[in-house]
Amino acid sequence: MQRLLSAPGKLFLSGEYAVLWGGTARLAAVGPRASAFVRRRDDREVHLVLEAERLRGLATPLGVRWEREVPEEFRFVATAVDEVLRARRRDGLGFGVAFAPSPRAGNGQKLGTGSSARAAVLATEAARFVLEERSDTLKLALLAHTQAQGGKGSGGDVATCFAGGVVRYRRFDTTGLASVSQPLAVSLRHSPPVDLARLSVAPTFLVYAFTGQSASTPALIQKAEQRMDGPARERFVQTSNTLGQQLEEALVRGAFESLREATRELQALLAGLGAVETTAMERLLALAASYGCAGKVSGAGGGDGVVLFCPDEATRTALLEGYAAREVFALSLAIEPGLRGEVEGGSRLERWLD
Repeated sequence: MQRLLSAPGKLFLSGEYAVLWGGTARLAAVGPRASAFVRRRDDREVHLVLEAERLRGLATPLGVRWEREVPEEFRFVATAVDEVLRARRRDGLGFGVAFAPSPRAGNGQKLGTGSSARAAVLATEAARFVLEERSDTLKLALLAHTQAQGGKGSGGDVATCFAGGVVRYRRFDTTGLASVSQPLAVSLRHSPPVDLARLSVAPTFLVYAFTGQSASTPALIQKAEQRMDGPARERFVQTSNTLGQQLEEALVRGAFESLREATRELQALLAGLGAVETTAMERLLALAASYGCAGKVSGAGGGDGVVLFCPDEATRTALLEGYAAREVFALSLAIEPGLRGEVEGGSRLERWLD
């Protein structure tokens, strides 16, 4: 039994930080996609394979007994496989999963479009499929991603990589799933549904521009939470939810001027948190505005990139040429479907498992 899978990346359109404090986020699934190839083994070994490294272990009903300490580059996929086995809770055959590298900028840095979330989704579905389990892939991936981050994160990136399209999402509490008071399979069955909806949006001309440096999301979240007390967070969430709803309505109607205004106010709201907007981001946004485009920080800020909305294809092309002339790494984006099986394109990953 074997299968090739692919999943998109993600960009936050609204709700950064607010989604951590009970608010609503809107996110878009975008390319480039990344893939994984899974194959069942005839023994109990589990092999996780990257282009230059392999991690081995032995499958047990409580997770994988890894042969060594899990390296950082395997942290999210190894945690995902462990959670699938914990949900299964019985012996079975092992398997191998090979993961294609996540897309990177020209300088080799991560783009900030959800590589860890995508990896968790791919690893969860690969293990679930090859073990012929009916566990909830989304909830297990949310659990694995949260566990791998020490309980941090909203899960919005995971939900978007799984569902695809443009989504509205509220944070899913994985605390009950992480509890050892009852089997994980039981906790999954009795947990509430994930608050996730896929939106029908008009054609949208998106661009992602990368600042050239990555950021530490946990550190930025910690600073924001230290800066804002309970009442301040509540006010932030209320404003973010209102502006996010305006953004959603503009996307659905294809109303660019309303989209521009909502985006401008969302960016101002994020900038008020302090270290979110960097000088590099200000420059990227200013250039986009000079072309008649609207933009904002996507994600926690402090680095990574900005999401930009253009009124039409011609303007998007001109903006990309402007960034290229300044040696800025920028991508033209389409809204992508979510996690799916693929028919072609897995030969290289297959060879990695041999």
